[in-house]
Amino acid sequence: MKLTPGKLAGLKAVSNERGVIAAAAMDQRGSLQKSLAKERGAVASGHDLEVFKEEVTEVLTRYASAILLDPEYGLPASHKRNGKGLLLAYEKTGYDSNTPGRLPDLLDLWSVRRLKEAGADCIKILLYYTPFEAPAVNDLKHAWIERIGDECRYHDIPFFLEFVGYDAEGKDEKTVEYALKKPSIVAGAMEEFSKDRYGVDVLKVEVPIVMEFVAGTKSFKGEAAYTREEALQHFRDQAKITEKPFIYLSAGVSNPVFIETLELAGESGAAFNGVLCGRATWKDGIPIYAKQGREAFRKWLETVGVENISNVNEALKAATPWYSKVEAI
Repeated sequence: MKLTPGKLAGLKAVSNERGVIAAAAMDQRGSLQKSLAKERGAVASGHDLEVFKEEVTEVLTRYASAILLDPEYGLPASHKRNGKGLLLAYEKTGYDSNTPGRLPDLLDLWSVRRLKEAGADCIKILLYYTPFEAPAVNDLKHAWIERIGDECRYHDIPFFLEFVGYDAEGKDEKTVEYALKKPSIVAGAMEEFSKDRYGVDVLKVEVPIVMEFVAGTKSFKGEAAYTREEALQHFRDQAKITEKPFIYLSAGVSNPVFIETLELAGESGAAFNGVLCGRATWKDGIPIYAKQGREAFRKWLETVGVENISNVNEALKAATPWYSKVEAI
């Protein structure tokens, strides 16, 4: 894969000295607001989101190579990132629930030009995607990503595409049945969006397995979808799908589960290039902020939060540098 000067500079800005992307994610909006309100028993305001993001950013970027934020509530936090790289989200939170296929949309008042002017080193898009969705739905998504890819090409800024799988038949994604489908869902998305037509520079991907269904792991809950060796092979197979840099997302699991997941990826020998890790580092602090306020949350971040991200960094020793997969133009 060849990188233009702007894209190369952007990737370097969000990476550590090894060329590994050890980034924290704090672009949650609707889900974070609901979680804070649930814990507080009262409405969480936009100001709450800004404060929460500021504290996470100021504390955790001391130990991260970059932070992913949203321009709606995260811009104040972007000034407290300890000189680290900045990724900005371009999509609206959630998806259109009134139409089939979990269709995405872009933020109304933002463009790649404006995100770059706001300080973004890289642009990030989240897309709900399964290769088993109706072709007409996926065609809409393909065209949407093509447009964003062209916009990032024009402004010479890296394009990070995050895709999250789902069951095209509307079935529960927390079941062993979905766990069995997940490797092919993840593989299909990676194969599709590795095509040059989309202009994606880094794939932000789910791991190809669900840890609680992997027999022989600490995360196993008793119902098996894969043996440990089958899980390792799924990681290896996933890594062979693309020649582009790819990083893992934490997908809302706990810190211990995510750490074991990264350890499994490392054991498999998969050439992953880092993480964009959000909730696995700060999720358990939501009730602290909601019930005890800003200062208590900061103390929690400076102890448990720092321990969580340090655990992630230790597991990232198995990651490989993205520059081994690219060349400059």
